[in-house]
Amino acid sequence: MTHPFELNQAIELAATPEQVWDAIATGPGVDSWFMGRTEIGTSVGDPASLTMMGNVGRSTITAYEPGARFAVRGEETSDGRFMATEYLIEGRAGGATTLRIVQSGMLGDDWETEFEALKAGWPLYLETLRQYLAHFTGRTPSVTTVLRPGAGGADALWKTVTEALGTTPDVAEGDEVRLPDGSAGVVYHAILPVGLGVRTREGLYRFVHSGDHRGDVLVLGHQNFTGRDEQAAWDTWTAGHFA
Repeated sequence: MTHPFELNQAIELAATPEQVWDAIATGPGVDSWFMGRTEIGTSVGDPASLTMMGNVGRSTITAYEPGARFAVRGEETSDGRFMATEYLIEGRAGGATTLRIVQSGMLGDDWETEFEALKAGWPLYLETLRQYLAHFTGRTPSVTTVLRPGAGGADALWKTVTEALGTTPDVAEGDEVRLPDGSAGVVYHAILPVGLGVRTREGLYRFVHSGDHRGDVLVLGHQNFTGRDEQAAWDTWTAGHFA
């Protein structure tokens, strides 16, 4: 049985509407703050896709108004489930922009858990978008994505992650940390047990826990804007800490 849903988000960004458009309506732009690899067409009816860990999610562009409105609708499953996402861009004085996001569609039987996961995840990714536009705008990253199902309960998982960063589960926004490779960073988002975001001079690093109702999956989504490929290093780190 399917259940309709709608989720609304908004964020104020210190960027022009043109910069925000490039970040949400082009493949390289989305790669710079979201997860996986994205390809996006340039007109209504064109395809858009998200590739992550070998899986491809396919959508169709339903609105394409540069600098103002962009929307996609995902493929519908045999039981009627689908997601649609609309981005509304509104310029503000002083070169700032308000970005509004409306995500809607039909969820499955476990719709309450799915909805809560969507609701909990957006703040981290929107804050990552803000960080990208403030510190790395226009630069194309090397993307790292790691998924580790069954990584453990929240307490044990975050103890391991924060210890690796030289801090504790009480970590807060603005705290200084250090990645396992020794890179110094600052926490830009900390809402545990859901997610943690770190910015370094080279890039943006995110650690997310799906929760026990969604398989205790640890998700790493990182962007390195120097072009350094870090996939193998983070694969090794994750395997060594979460058997």
